[in-house]
Amino acid sequence: MRILVVGGGGREHALCWAIAASPLCEKLYCAPGNAGIAGQAECVPIAADDIHGLLAFAQDNIVDFVVIGPEAPLVAGLADRLQAASIKVFGPGAAAARLEGSKGFMKDLCARHDIPTAAYIRTGDRATAVAWLDRQTYPVVIKVDGLAAGKGVAIADSRQQALAAIDAALTENRFGAAGAELVLEEFLSGEELSFFALVDGKTALPLAGAQDHKRAHDGDTGPNTGGMGAYSPAPALTPDLETAIMERFIRPTIRAMAAAGCPYKGVLYAGLILTDAGPQLLEYNVRFGDPECQVLMLRLASDILPALIATSDGMLANIHLRWRDEAALSVVMAANGYPGHYEKDTEIRGLENLATSDDLQIFHAGTRRRHDRLLAVGGRVLNITTRAATLAQAQHKAYAAIDKIDWPEGFCRRDIGAHAASR
Repeated sequence: MRILVVGGGGREHALCWAIAASPLCEKLYCAPGNAGIAGQAECVPIAADDIHGLLAFAQDNIVDFVVIGPEAPLVAGLADRLQAASIKVFGPGAAAARLEGSKGFMKDLCARHDIPTAAYIRTGDRATAVAWLDRQTYPVVIKVDGLAAGKGVAIADSRQQALAAIDAALTENRFGAAGAELVLEEFLSGEELSFFALVDGKTALPLAGAQDHKRAHDGDTGPNTGGMGAYSPAPALTPDLETAIMERFIRPTIRAMAAAGCPYKGVLYAGLILTDAGPQLLEYNVRFGDPECQVLMLRLASDILPALIATSDGMLANIHLRWRDEAALSVVMAANGYPGHYEKDTEIRGLENLATSDDLQIFHAGTRRRHDRLLAVGGRVLNITTRAATLAQAQHKAYAAIDKIDWPEGFCRRDIGAHAASR
């Protein structure tokens, strides 16, 4: 098969790495890709949100199957355009992608179908939002309805902070159309869990569990980021809890989407929080998590490609995936200053000192080559991903590799997986 992966981050590098290993893959493209992905796929300079350009490329190059990595092209309808051109695709259409593209849509679906989630209101009116604040205890959660590149959620510890978050969206128009409406929620506390399932419109196949680290600095301090590291398996995900998640969240959502006339096909990522009252849904994402995808691909013992194709074809009932018992861990190296302002085009040295293997991979997220120099061009730049018999051993292996990388302009957390490894 001739396959195109859409995206250029660490998630897409991990997908390309896994897909390239499949005997079904004859030719692999990635748009736009990055310096690391170029080792597995032919990178083509088409942006992930260039719907017309991606469709034209797939047609001109007789692509058999397209795997869409990021959420933005899914919400914009890339899967619909490809399907209309008779090109097989992994990822939901725009109507189903509203599960991530509109937080209000997701919350309303949960309310209609008794899917456990935080109490909320949705509004685009400042006076209504302020009146809601007056009835709350703090902290509270303020979310913009649409996609905001991970920057549209604020946890407000006071009325002043909550008002600032509301005004940033509704008065200052900081998020554009994405912030025209807000979802205001009660704050939930507990351990967070990332749960993934492949969904073919009617059947759901659970994947391995994972947990990530959102805060920028050690000890879960600093600002929220797109993710500074992840590990799998997740100790919190017991067999009983997996059964409960499938029955209380995943399957009701699949039925609801089908009943609404927009069957869900792709990977469904449930961001859950384990409260004293039981698991509750924080959000749905319509793509693999990043950096959770990296650890999942390192633990997957099966060929990923047949599972992705079966998802597209509605044939998941025939698929069984095998997972390695070993633990996997990924540490993100980010540019100094991330998630705020950071310098671009700083040079990364030392990767040639690392012998990558089946259980040590450096997945690139924000890199490019300039002649023989490897440059950092994004906020999150490298994902040092390892697999070992125990989580503690995977953690040791990852940080030993990081210590061989020469990049003074970058940083990482030094406690990824520490809490779980100590259990």
